[in-house]
Amino acid sequence: MDQLSAREARRIALAAQGFGRAHPPTAGRARIEAELLRLRVLQIDSVNVFERSHYLPLLARLGPYDRTRLDRLLLDPAGERLEYWAHEAAFIPKTDLGLFAFRMEQYRTKHAALHVQHRALIAALLAEIADRGPLAASEIEQQPSVRQGPWWGWSDTKRTLELLFRSGELVSAGRRGFERRYGLPEQVLGGPLEPVAKAEAIRELVRRAAVAHGVAALPDLADYYRLRSDETAVAAQELEDSGEIVPVAVRGWDRADGRPLKAWRHVDAVPPTRLRAAAVLSPFDPVVWQRDRILRMFGFHYRISIYTPAAQRVHGYYVLPVLVDDRLVGRVDLKSDRQAGRLLVQAAWTEPEASAGTAERLVPVLRDAARWQGLDAIEVVGAGDLAPALGAALRSSAE
Repeated sequence: MDQLSAREARRIALAAQGFGRAHPPTAGRARIEAELLRLRVLQIDSVNVFERSHYLPLLARLGPYDRTRLDRLLLDPAGERLEYWAHEAAFIPKTDLGLFAFRMEQYRTKHAALHVQHRALIAALLAEIADRGPLAASEIEQQPSVRQGPWWGWSDTKRTLELLFRSGELVSAGRRGFERRYGLPEQVLGGPLEPVAKAEAIRELVRRAAVAHGVAALPDLADYYRLRSDETAVAAQELEDSGEIVPVAVRGWDRADGRPLKAWRHVDAVPPTRLRAAAVLSPFDPVVWQRDRILRMFGFHYRISIYTPAAQRVHGYYVLPVLVDDRLVGRVDLKSDRQAGRLLVQAAWTEPEASAGTAERLVPVLRDAARWQGLDAIEVVGAGDLAPALGAALRSSAE
């Protein structure tokens, strides 16, 4: 069995995710397309305190880029991408949608009673969309939105549209503002959804997860597309038997009982001899999706603090991990004060292995982020052991 050091595993994983390459002076459509294809999934989240999450993975990999180019690629109903629950809600290639037909069927089966309960509303919604074309919930609302338990402010109309979306009877057709629009498959795909058989779909999704991770344990492969562990294990064994993934032992990747954790390297993934990178990562970046993986790989304990009561927050509100080369060396709580034209660093913290030059490596990243956001200034206004050095480095770089 091949042996990998912890650093080799980190470099393989980061290179597979597109880190270690020089940022282009201008990221054109082809480069943006290449990164989207590398990631396969771009998770969506509505929090906009710094920037919506689906814009941030490309910022980390490309530096400042034109977000309108990404919007055209993601939101055009006639384009090549749409949304589905591939990880969480995420943008994916239209050609990948059939890989999730088994998930749609599972959802239909699980919520069969809702289909019966709302059959009249379902029929009315499908008829209206068939007649008028793709629509957002607000364009066909039949009642005011009221908060009802975990459905937040969703009305029966919105909940039913989401039911049909998850079960594949409707598909996403771009967005209206940040509101999802829904269309019939033939309106968006040009014909009916072409399902892929479950076993074949899972094997293909695990193959793609292996490519995206570079090196991965079973939980990592399963989490990329939120697959069941037992089904992922079957697919991984098939990929191992075919030579597409190679068993490896990574030093420090151990089970709770101390035995080595079984892992695989994609056959085309090799550790770069050197990897230079500097970025802040969205809480929804594939590098940090799975908390156990980043603890195992980087020694980095991470939780999203936006859902944590203020009194219990340790590192801030919208906390982004700081990547420098092949390590996660800190975390910053960022906020775009768009009215005042400032990027606020509300907290900045180091990790134990951060080098003395962490603040200096972070300054260009923050300046790029501010420029990308159209903000004129950066202010360190909060707490954290990195905050004083970061403030000084920002002042020094401006002189």
